[in-house]
Amino acid sequence: MPMRKLPAWPFVLLQYVLPKHLLTALIFHIAGIRTKSIKDFLIRRFVSIYRIDVEEAALPVPDGYPSLNDFFTRQLVDGARPIDSGANSIVSPVDGTVSACGNIESDMLLQAKGSHYSLSDLLMTDIADADRFSNGSFATLYLAPHNYHRVHCPLSGTLVAARYVPGALYSVNASTVSLLPNLFTRNERLICHFNSDAGPMIVILVGALHVGSISTPWTGQIRPRHKGVVQDIDILQQGYPTEVNKGDLLGWFNMGSTVIILLPPDSCEFSFEPGPGGHVRMGQAIGRITPQSS
Repeated sequence: MPMRKLPAWPFVLLQYVLPKHLLTALIFHIAGIRTKSIKDFLIRRFVSIYRIDVEEAALPVPDGYPSLNDFFTRQLVDGARPIDSGANSIVSPVDGTVSACGNIESDMLLQAKGSHYSLSDLLMTDIADADRFSNGSFATLYLAPHNYHRVHCPLSGTLVAARYVPGALYSVNASTVSLLPNLFTRNERLICHFNSDAGPMIVILVGALHVGSISTPWTGQIRPRHKGVVQDIDILQQGYPTEVNKGDLLGWFNMGSTVIILLPPDSCEFSFEPGPGGHVRMGQAIGRITPQSS
């Protein structure tokens, strides 16, 4: 459930000492309670606090959901998020807010005004792999707790690799993004590599405070790990097709988090209106593949 709002700097400083993984595990456990009276109360309170549009939910609320986690990762009714059908369009993978977008300046991405972070540190991979996206394009989309929390594919393509990077669980809200350096290279993340209609594409699911798990059909449920080695995931193990169409489901979060899209140089043009701070809905066009790559 939501943390009491604090002024920006005290909230960021508090996160340095909070037992973030312990708190996240506790929230995940509470959200997984299946006792009907408790889970119904939690779902109703969540709907009330965050003003969720329950008419979009695919199942009756709260009876159709065994737990708050199940409601949080809910499917929507058919047609709730139409997928832009333009041949060259890039669609938003999520409902959320544009945190940052633009060009990758050599190896650096914009986190917030006056703050950048390293592409190589974000990807935790070899230099040649990161170099393919140097001077390319990126978009960072923040999912608040009230948003629809399934992640979909921005372009048609093939999943070719997935890598889990353990890390911290700092909040990814606007205050923390603006004040905590290198936030997205500190936090845990699942990095998905695709061969897409625009060439190589990376979609990164970034964990955060209270995000109890990241799940995809290929990886199953990944619970947060503060330490450990980077894990290359056998994406064929679960037997799911690796071919995906624009708008197909990629995965889902428990609680709010962030998705980062990376595309190589001269492959696309993002066109967010009104830009950083603006809201997007899954399936709407957020850019297009440039003619030379289509």
